[in-house]
Amino acid sequence: MKQQLFQQLKNLLVNYFELPENMITRETDLYEELELDSIDAIDLMVKLRELTNLDIEPEAFKKIRTVGDVVNELQQLQGA
Repeated sequence: MKQQLFQQLKNLLVNYFELPENMITRETDLYEELELDSIDAIDLMVKLRELTNLDIEPEAFKKIRTVGDVVNELQQLQGA
């Protein structure tokens, strides 16, 4: 399941944010390495909600730094 979430997120980052696929690993920092800003983060939350039907709370999203953090948060929400 984690791998599927990672792949969905990676596809989203590549297709929607036009980021190079080879830059995206679980350890990739969303803000420093991918240079997402706060507007991009909101767009990412909205797109993830559309894609997964899971809603990451804004408070939880503030703690997210890496691609892997997003995957872990989505997995926790799926289990909730």
